[in-house]
Amino acid sequence: MSVSSPSLWSAGRYDAVGQRIAPIAEQVVDALDRRQPLRGAAVVDLACGTGSAALAAAARGAQVTGVDLTPELIAIAAGREGADAVTWRTADASDTGLPAGAFDAAVSNMGIIFVDPDRQVAEIARLLKPAGRLAFSAWARDADNPFFDPVVAVLGPPPATGFSPDQWGDTDTLTTRLAPFFDDIDVQRARHRWEFESMAAALHFLRSESPMHVATFRRAAPAQQDRLAAEFEIALRRHLEPSGAVAFTAPYVVVSATLRA
Repeated sequence: MSVSSPSLWSAGRYDAVGQRIAPIAEQVVDALDRRQPLRGAAVVDLACGTGSAALAAAARGAQVTGVDLTPELIAIAAGREGADAVTWRTADASDTGLPAGAFDAAVSNMGIIFVDPDRQVAEIARLLKPAGRLAFSAWARDADNPFFDPVVAVLGPPPATGFSPDQWGDTDTLTTRLAPFFDDIDVQRARHRWEFESMAAALHFLRSESPMHVATFRRAAPAQQDRLAAEFEIALRRHLEPSGAVAFTAPYVVVSATLRA
């Protein structure tokens, strides 16, 4: 199943993920706003998910269009408080069908990183006006990743060819991808805290809520599913706190850039 497939992102409960990473959306919109105030700007939120970045930009006075390939996520976004201020559109983030040069800025919170990078960057450049602004977030690779390492242990590493979302967390890679169209590329690094009240809550998140993990369990054979669950518990136990909560941090980047005029 492709990572840009609507059926993948409608698995589980993406809104549970979206709520947890909403603070990062605010940071992404902050990065955009620092380049030029958003009030009155035409902004497109690509691969908008449940709309956190779109709503944050609209709250600052931008005229926002939110785009996502998955109808179920667009429906959730459109039902949120403040959603009437945003135009919602079901479309591929790398082939939106929106007019060329229609936007002052583009934003994405852990969204465009799941789309073919060459097609996605070209589409952003097409959508933006000259000197338009871009800001997005991306996960970065980490030596200890309890959300990913068990998948590799049971199902093997991802293919050596092609793209993976965390490649955007590498400064050289993202610069190479953006440089044909963008200048003034800035990369800010931070860590996001994942926290669950118990081991059971963490495992429930992986088995029933996080779409990427739900889809991984579904494509695994029954024996692999049991092993996968066991490996996740082993990995998460390294982050068990005395209270019984599970907590760890994961690295990410907030990238901003300006389209070459």
